[in-house]
Amino acid sequence: MSMAARTIQSFLDALASGEPTPGGGGAAALTGAQAAALVSMVLNFTVGKKKYAAVDEEMRSYLVETEQLRAELTALIDEDERAFAGVAATYTMPKESDDEKAARTAAMQSALKVAAAVPFVIAEKCMRVMQLAVPVGAKGNANVVSDAATANYLALSAFKSALVNVNVNLTFIKDETFVAEWAGKRDLLQGAAMEAYDHARAACEATIKVTL
Repeated sequence: MSMAARTIQSFLDALASGEPTPGGGGAAALTGAQAAALVSMVLNFTVGKKKYAAVDEEMRSYLVETEQLRAELTALIDEDERAFAGVAATYTMPKESDDEKAARTAAMQSALKVAAAVPFVIAEKCMRVMQLAVPVGAKGNANVVSDAATANYLALSAFKSALVNVNVNLTFIKDETFVAEWAGKRDLLQGAAMEAYDHARAACEATIKVTL
């Protein structure tokens, strides 16, 4: 059974076990999926409502995107597990001869690049959830905008958690060009994510009249 198809209890049991997966990456993806789901909930309380008719078309377009993000982040729970398994598999490769050692190192370096890329994708999608929480927090059904604020916090937590795995994997990659490129992408993403988080928080605060 895939991790994403487990019950909440069985997933938490697996997360708490002595096995390496699911781990932080899978937990980040799940948290991001929950954030997307909460933004969808606010949208579902907004679309079709007479009071919000002026923004109905806009909100419906956001709902399509948040539901896509929820599905993608849920799928990334298993994708992160596969990426880790790819790295782990290289540790079982033979390393007696020089050729075997070279092959093992090459396979490990390739697997580490994948293991860095997957949580980066998780982080990207979490940032997008925060970006969508801005207009939803500002224009969505005011009775449930507090849930958009919760989504914003969850997405930020998931974002930062995913970047932990990006950073850890980058430290083991010997390709300096790859590391420099992805570190630059990470820094740009982090700046955009924090801007989105701040704007979403401000939008939610203005709607619900509560300091967050």
